[in-house]
Amino acid sequence: MAVFPLGILSAAASKPALNVQYLVIAGAGGGGVDVSGGGGAGGHRTNFPSTFLSLVAGTSYTVTVGAGGPVNNGAAGQGADSVFSTITSSGGGFTRGYGGAGGAGGSGGGGGSGAAGGAGNTPTTSPSQGNNGANSAAFNTPGGGGGGAGGAGGAYYASRGGNGASNAITGTSIARAGGGGGGAFGSGGGPGQAGGGAGGIGNNGAANSGSGGGGGQISSAGGNGGSGIVILSYPSEYNIGGGAGLTFTTATNGSSKVTSFTLGTGTITFS
Repeated sequence: MAVFPLGILSAAASKPALNVQYLVIAGAGGGGVDVSGGGGAGGHRTNFPSTFLSLVAGTSYTVTVGAGGPVNNGAAGQGADSVFSTITSSGGGFTRGYGGAGGAGGSGGGGGSGAAGGAGNTPTTSPSQGNNGANSAAFNTPGGGGGGAGGAGGAYYASRGGNGASNAITGTSIARAGGGGGGAFGSGGGPGQAGGGAGGIGNNGAANSGSGGGGGQISSAGGNGGSGIVILSYPSEYNIGGGAGLTFTTATNGSSKVTSFTLGTGTITFS
């Protein structure tokens, strides 16, 4: 029978199960040019506060923080996926200008003037990771609002971005992953939500919000999509190691540690 020093047994017995809660938000879609829709929010996936993901100490897990999509008149405006372990949130849908349909994604991009919005929750997850971008009402009306994690984009003259979703995994409830507002023919445009850019000129989604860029008004460009974020909550007895290529910070929230990854891609372990 193997004999272990008492200190090793005590240290091993003192740690609880490695049960992790996560919030994984992808990069949002960028706004387009020339009366475009608003960018779709990045996919929003979480198991907080009701369930846990059981992990194994010493095993490597991938973390990727998706970048926001740039202002573009086509698919290059798509947000990038965010990843933690087996969980992938899809980048927010791009948006085009006058007459161009919005792209599908975590949440869909709004349609350019006279065009349809893109589908959200693409690919399909359960629970849903996002909502549809709005159709533009008709040619020569504003672009549709981008979809958000909490609701579809708004259409017609409001062109409001879809609502974001609130989450308190850090100990403070914060709304993220809102849609960008659609662009207008005159000045301004529809409002963005949860850090999403308003329709207009160069209104970006906020960094690490996963919220869409605002759609461009006539003859001008909108804003970039907001980058995503990955947040993990886990028992305070554990530490995160590795993480080369990632930017992250760790805080304490009661009996848990909360680590927020705000940039990059890499692998981590728990010990």
